[in-house]
Amino acid sequence: MVVMGVSGSGKTTIGRALAERLGWRFHDADDHHPATNVEKMRQGIPLTDADREPWLASLGKIIDASMESREPGILACSALKQRYRDTLTRPGLRFIYLRGDLASIRARMEGRQHFMPVKLLESQFLALEEPADAIVVDVALSIEAQVDYIASALAESAT
Repeated sequence: MVVMGVSGSGKTTIGRALAERLGWRFHDADDHHPATNVEKMRQGIPLTDADREPWLASLGKIIDASMESREPGILACSALKQRYRDTLTRPGLRFIYLRGDLASIRARMEGRQHFMPVKLLESQFLALEEPADAIVVDVALSIEAQVDYIASALAESAT
């Protein structure tokens, strides 16, 4: 499963909480960015598709390994564009989209320490292509309510 959304939407927080609830392994895509990507973002330079290609390929390997070992996992990853999601998509993979508005997510980002500066948030919203086939979760809900909603949606789709 991929928990996706713009920076500051809560991908890591919700992904970890959901993984703990389900007893699944958690991976954060931010941990797999090459140093050059992290440095660009720290400097406030948006990544290009070319910057993302090797990163997405490495994330695909994580998904493949999880599926081959039959060890379910959750990957927190922005996956903003459909072509990025297409690169990650495998049979049986689900996307969870954490949806929020620019103002509330900006307020969240201003209160945290991360290599992604707030000034890049607007570029993320401009790049965002909302998924048509994801479980959509309102980030205004509490963490517990978001995890409950996702777990319920997954249980419903499994029946």
